Amino acid sequence: MNKIIITLSLLLGLLAPRGTSAQLSEKKILTLAAAEKIAAAAEIEANKRKATVVIVVVDDGGYPLIIKRLDDTQVASVKVGIGKARTAAIFRRPSRDFEEQIKNGRVASLVLPGATPLQGGLPLIVDGKTIGAIGVSGNTPQEDEDIAKAGVAALESVSKAPQSPVTQLPAKQVNGAYAKGMNLVKAQNYKVDASHREAPGVVEVHTKDTDIIYMLEGTATLVTGGKLVDGKTIEPEEIRGRDILGGESREIAKGDVIVIPNGTPHWFKELKGQVNYYVVKVRSVN
Repeated sequence: MNKIIITLSLLLGLLAPRGTSAQLSEKKILTLAAAEKIAAAAEIEANKRKATVVIVVVDDGGYPLIIKRLDDTQVASVKVGIGKARTAAIFRRPSRDFEEQIKNGRVASLVLPGATPLQGGLPLIVDGKTIGAIGVSGNTPQEDEDIAKAGVAALESVSKAPQSPVTQLPAKQVNGAYAKGMNLVKAQNYKVDASHREAPGVVEVHTKDTDIIYMLEGTATLVTGGKLVDGKTIEPEEIRGRDILGGESREIAKGDVIVIPNGTPHWFKELKGQVNYYVVKVRSVN
């Protein structure tokens, strides 16, 4: 891995124009876990006020991460809440600013692309950079903004908290991941996937990743080893095929742990009902 990083650094140096240095800046992003805390804080504030509102948290591009429509909130507030949050994110200022501009006679603000000129959207800022926004809609303009401010305050407490090397995933997030099958944690040399199957898969070979599988639910026939048939590289270090010649067939069920070394063909050939399992993928650094 170190050799790869050094080689890439040298290549970037050769490609850069003389007299300049090619650098990539670090960018902070709004994680789903942080967005959930922000939305939860706003919801607590809304409940204190007995407010019926929609709470929306978006990333820095204005795309929703969390949408909460509290009980008995009007449907129309959903799109308005998204609009307020998107405005605060992409223009990097409170959505109230555009409403004030219109009140003061600058009607051109009405036609700004992507802008919803209504109070209730606030940017989420860390170290001077906008990483997302929160929008609230459903009550009076000032109350919407006050509820959004509770979410902003939650971000400030999260960003100032000491950073821990330990990752904890809430059960709700983990359980939701199994509905579709998705990545839970991704680091430099490992990742953790929540995997869900309702039908047999294709033959897989990971040239650098060792799979450690822990079965949570269901029973399957797993074929490992042997010779891959019609293998095709679908992306770096990932090969797929239609069959295995030879190989070892085994039945795996809830509670089983299976370790599949990198370079080993493997195939969920048959399933008995749906199957859920964790996969920890450990990447070889050689």
